[in-house]
Amino acid sequence: MTSVSTQTPVSKRLADPRIIELFREITVIPGLSGRERKMADYIHSFAKRLGIEIHEDSTNTAWNGDAGNILCPIAGGGDFVMTAHMDTPRPTIDTKVVVDDEKISSDGTTALGVDNRAGVTVLLYTLEKIVREKIPTRGFTLGFTTCEETTLDGSINIPLGENITKAFVFDSSMRPGNVVCESCGAIAFTARFAGKAAHSGIAPEKGINALLAAAKAVSAMPIGRVDGTTTVNVGTMQAGEAVNVIPAEAVIEGEVRSMDLGKVEELVARIHALCKASADELGAGLSFTQRWDFTPFRIVPEDAVYKEIHHAIEKIGLKAVPQISWGGSDANSFNKRGIKAVNIGIGEQNPHANTEFIYLEDLQASADIALELVRL
Repeated sequence: MTSVSTQTPVSKRLADPRIIELFREITVIPGLSGRERKMADYIHSFAKRLGIEIHEDSTNTAWNGDAGNILCPIAGGGDFVMTAHMDTPRPTIDTKVVVDDEKISSDGTTALGVDNRAGVTVLLYTLEKIVREKIPTRGFTLGFTTCEETTLDGSINIPLGENITKAFVFDSSMRPGNVVCESCGAIAFTARFAGKAAHSGIAPEKGINALLAAAKAVSAMPIGRVDGTTTVNVGTMQAGEAVNVIPAEAVIEGEVRSMDLGKVEELVARIHALCKASADELGAGLSFTQRWDFTPFRIVPEDAVYKEIHHAIEKIGLKAVPQISWGGSDANSFNKRGIKAVNIGIGEQNPHANTEFIYLEDLQASADIALELVRL
């Protein structure tokens, strides 16, 4: 999941050829949400070559995924976890990776998988560098999650110990230096209107038009930017069988996003009431369901996670800039669980598009930040 905000320029730094090599290997590994097995196997093999013990959980059985979350505790695991997600929103198996003097991209015919293969690359490169160069570190944990692009079920359920109080998520499209310290929450809703089919020419008065009930409800909703911190959207509407049949069912799906948890719940309740009123007016039935996709969070300068990421960023010569995101990420899940978390800018440019790319200097800067977080 992505973030949109201003970018902080990164001072020119040379990328280690090894981090470029790793990215090229990792990005073409298939791993759609719920089908992360090959990516998980790669991480298992990578850690084994380094002599590092890792653990894979079984939370994926709840949604029939083929791989669990992976945890890699170092020196006892410490009190913080650095994470990246193993899934991509689009296939990458046929990606042709193109590297030039400035950036890594695809050949333009496919996605690159930079979201979040860049984060996985950064964490594995950091682990390898620590082991091979015998760099002293404090205790910490690496985490590789599943299903971030769809349900966040991986980060919701990953079994972190009570010792973990902070999380650093390497998954923001913002460039290094930027840190997502505040994010909105979102409730997705589905409204099913049950009408009655009838012939539209012979006996329209015998039908109950479910599509009309849905349309009336949508027309009364506050669609768009409700205020400076809140948005409402209806993204899909499905109804009808044929032009000469009164629609017996109509289904609308939408979401409400806000930085204010209470406002999200208030608006969803209002939308539910509008749907009920429209259904009642036309004599239709209504089934209304809702679920939290992710909840909002806010990290303040007094929080330890804020202080530590700012110190690490400034240690490598960049300016730390707190940012607000209108997208969700594993950081939302961790904060909901009481683990203070930030999403770190790693420069996943144009995520999910065929024009995805990442600057070489951003990939290296992200790894430098990760190393500073764990260095003694």
